[in-house]
Amino acid sequence: MKTAFKDFIADEDGAVTVDWVVITAGIVAFSFAIMLFIQNTMPVALADLLTRATDVVMP
Repeated sequence: MKTAFKDFIADEDGAVTVDWVVITAGIVAFSFAIMLFIQNTMPVALADLLTRATDVVMP
């Protein structure tokens, strides 16, 4: 039983899968954070752009 447990702990076949799951979860979390930031700042930026665009005087 001890040798089976040692073999299971020493086996690294699934380690790459775990790495990819962690990397993918990090990318998803980072993308979600960026989306929230853009969602909160975009209305202010668009309002500023609209104000600047309407203030332009064409010659």
